[in-house]
Amino acid sequence: MELAYDYPLLSMFWTMLWFFVWIMWLILLFRIIGDIFRDDELSGWGKTGWMIFVVVLPFLGVFVYVIARGKGLGRREIDHARAQQAEFDAYVQRAAGVGSRPSSADELAKLSDLRSRGDITDEEFRRAEDLVLSGAGTAAGSGTTTASTTAATASSPTAPAGH
Repeated sequence: MELAYDYPLLSMFWTMLWFFVWIMWLILLFRIIGDIFRDDELSGWGKTGWMIFVVVLPFLGVFVYVIARGKGLGRREIDHARAQQAEFDAYVQRAAGVGSRPSSADELAKLSDLRSRGDITDEEFRRAEDLVLSGAGTAAGSGTTTASTTAATASSPTAPAGH
């Protein structure tokens, strides 16, 4: 029967060291397996060959893979992270409605700004405000907003200059 005081401190240290080295090796093994499948430049036969090498001779396979393809391992990891970030950003923009039709409040704020600068008259402001509030704030099919349409009208030669 072995008791705790029969296990020397140095032996416990070496046991813990080997345990953590083994865990680090397992993490490296799974990263390499993921990299094998993620690499688009590697053919199907190449992926199969590396997988057999890494599974049949795990220690040697992992070390040879790191020596042979280690430089690209980091680059592919970074490219994968960037692609995931770009997909996430696109999803967030779609979910938040960025780039879609501006809200009525935004339209009214633009119109108010145009009126305060003197680019449009009070009558033009009231007509555009009625259009925005009625829900007809965008021209059909053109995507131009009421404020920009009104601003274009205000800059025409027949419109009164408000400056």
